[in-house]
Amino acid sequence: MRSLLARFAPDPYIMALLGTVAFASVLPAHGEGAHVIGLVTNLAIGLLFFLYGTRLAPSAALEGLRHWRLHSLVLAATFLAFPAIALLLRLLMPSLLTPGLWAGLIFLSVLPSTVQSSIAFTSIAGGNVPAALCAASASNLIGIVITPLLAALLLTTQGHGYQAGAVGDILVQLLLPFAAGQLLRPWIGGWIASHKRMLGFVDRGSILLVVYTAFSEGVTQGIWHQLDLEQLGALVLVNVLLLATVLAGTRLLSRALGFSRPDEITIVFCGSKKSLASGLPMASILFAGQSVGLIVLPLMLFHQIQLIACAVLAKRYAAANAPAPVLAGSEAVARS
Repeated sequence: MRSLLARFAPDPYIMALLGTVAFASVLPAHGEGAHVIGLVTNLAIGLLFFLYGTRLAPSAALEGLRHWRLHSLVLAATFLAFPAIALLLRLLMPSLLTPGLWAGLIFLSVLPSTVQSSIAFTSIAGGNVPAALCAASASNLIGIVITPLLAALLLTTQGHGYQAGAVGDILVQLLLPFAAGQLLRPWIGGWIASHKRMLGFVDRGSILLVVYTAFSEGVTQGIWHQLDLEQLGALVLVNVLLLATVLAGTRLLSRALGFSRPDEITIVFCGSKKSLASGLPMASILFAGQSVGLIVLPLMLFHQIQLIACAVLAKRYAAANAPAPVLAGSEAVARS
């Protein structure tokens, strides 16, 4: 019973995110307080990407070039297949979601993969962990540049609002701190690694601050008056369809191209993730002045759905990889 309860217990960080949304809905930041919170949030985002820079080893992505077929497929799934499927869903069901939610789904589709959960699920499932590290690192390094460019292209062509100088803001507020972290990594990387637990609170605290700021703006702009339970249910359905299509597609394609089972596992888990940690700060910059809370809602729901689905899938892969139990002599004879 205890293990059963643990399996279905909600993730504490997801609960913290939901609690932050609820707090912002009841006590949103207004006026001068909103201005101060905005400045603090920008500083927190810079610190967040500085820490990313100190922890991501460029050598991990460079070493992965030896397995270029695997990484090409992961990047294609992340930055090509995801947006194509999102646009197709919007074409087939345009009235299912509001324009703001469709904009959020398209933004979600161009985000890079996660690092921690991609590696963790690959390890649980018995996949190629070194390749997963390389693929996830490369996705995040590339995503800092390609995500805002793809978002600008797709959201502009779809008729959604987009800040003209947002790409430049991304370079200043995200890429420069990240580059500074990379430059200082040889000197402070060891200290960062040895204080991973403490700095994890900085990471998560920064994200919670971004969520509070985004939903404070959304509440003042009437975000909850634009949504109802039917819309939320439709959003969950679209997220599930998007994830299921990518999971099935990466699995079938990796087998069709002759990848080994460990490599297939890596492709499936690295190619199907979207990073909440990168997405929320980017959204706060790209969609400044708009209802950011509404735009990041698809990403927040997708994040939880992908964790649940991939946890189940990883256990199935692990069970299939487990060797059959060796039977005792008399039992083996009896069963034969």
